[in-house]
Amino acid sequence: MHRDTLILQAGLPDHRTPGAFLPGPQFASTFVSPGDPSAHAYTYGRFGNPTWSAWEAALEQLEGGPAVAFPSGMAACAAVFGVCLRPRDVVVLPSDAYYTTRIFAQNWLASNGVEVRLAPTRDEGQAALLDGAKLLWIETPTNPGLDVCDLRELIGAARKTGVLVAVDNTTATAALQQPLALGATFSLASDTKALTGHSDLVLGHVATGDQDWLARIRTWRTQYGAIPGPMETWLAHRSLGTLALRLARQCSNAEALARLLHLRHDVYGVRYPGHPEDPAHEIARRQMSAYGSVLSFDLETRPRAERFLGALELVRETTSFGGIHSTAERRARWGGDPVSEGFIRFSAGCEAEVDLLADVEQALGKV
Repeated sequence: MHRDTLILQAGLPDHRTPGAFLPGPQFASTFVSPGDPSAHAYTYGRFGNPTWSAWEAALEQLEGGPAVAFPSGMAACAAVFGVCLRPRDVVVLPSDAYYTTRIFAQNWLASNGVEVRLAPTRDEGQAALLDGAKLLWIETPTNPGLDVCDLRELIGAARKTGVLVAVDNTTATAALQQPLALGATFSLASDTKALTGHSDLVLGHVATGDQDWLARIRTWRTQYGAIPGPMETWLAHRSLGTLALRLARQCSNAEALARLLHLRHDVYGVRYPGHPEDPAHEIARRQMSAYGSVLSFDLETRPRAERFLGALELVRETTSFGGIHSTAERRARWGGDPVSEGFIRFSAGCEAEVDLLADVEQALGKV
């Protein structure tokens, strides 16, 4: 059966079971559970919830391995760091990874005795820093620079020396890229982005094919109280069924926009792994089934970027990405990323291609 069909059906009751396609969220802080607690699937709201279980079953189908849901992407990140690293351990991260991940490592992990090594994603720069490491953290494509590394090469190098591998798969999602199938220990994502796709939820998850690490991740969630709400997980599960359809339109729009921007002489540094001229294209082509909704380009200066953003009529100026509505932002306004004042991160939505391209063209015409 096609993977898109399996994802559409994942976590739902058997098709012969009377009732709703997706039963509503279960709101409960505690469950009736007389006698031996081990005889009951659900006892207390911090330990488990049937709405989480259904969502995690769907994520397992998507990821190719069991998943644990978290209330945000950073909660998922913190769980992986927390179960893997101890004082005097070494973690290797991309120097161009998501800003909050880097700050968490450099501020929190380092202050607790973990050695943090940084190297660029491009050209598999992290491979040179693996000696003595406990955990290799990979992000590809990176946010916001959209550099790509060879997952097979890096994972293979790490596994040969016993280094654990975690892949932040937020930008691609497991629909387009499968870290566990390539040998990663952990695949994680901020489900706030394309996975749920409607800019209305904050969620994350960690998936792993290793039962021991899975148990440790679940224990971390229980003991740290990093639990998602049943309403959020139910909404996420409802949204997952349209993931393939949403991503197909978003990827198509992003590719069309990248082609348009490459032809313009007033736009610089266009990055989209799906464009044949992108430096990451050959590697991305080998490990991704499509190239995602995010692209970036440079308008050189803050005034030019702000005029462009102000002239857009369909595209919303906001942070985050992956939603059904196209969004864009001048990324340097936040600080922390090594980008120019005119750098634009653009997330293609599900609008009709002709309308999206026309809006971008008219806005560029006013720059």
